[in-house]
Amino acid sequence: MTETEAEIKARKERERDELYGLDISGVEWHCAPGTEEHEERVEIAYLPEGAVAMRSSLDPDTVLRYTEAEWRAFVLGARDGEFDLEPTEGDRGLGGQ
Repeated sequence: MTETEAEIKARKERERDELYGLDISGVEWHCAPGTEEHEERVEIAYLPEGAVAMRSSLDPDTVLRYTEAEWRAFVLGARDGEFDLEPTEGDRGLGGQ
């Protein structure tokens, strides 16, 4: 049996409420290897049930949280190039080539 649009919306709201209700004060934050403490970087923390929290090192009090399905969709999309930046004039993109 498939979920109705209303059921999907209600489930997503419950998932979000549960995710943001978690106490994450003691989580371990991870960043990309090779970044320095003073550099701006994205940090992630692994949460229960495959969820992930994400924040900027420059604004550690603002934390976004993603369910396992949301995180998986993002990672797979990034691996597939969905979020690649187009170089602009004077910018050599993230590759720095």
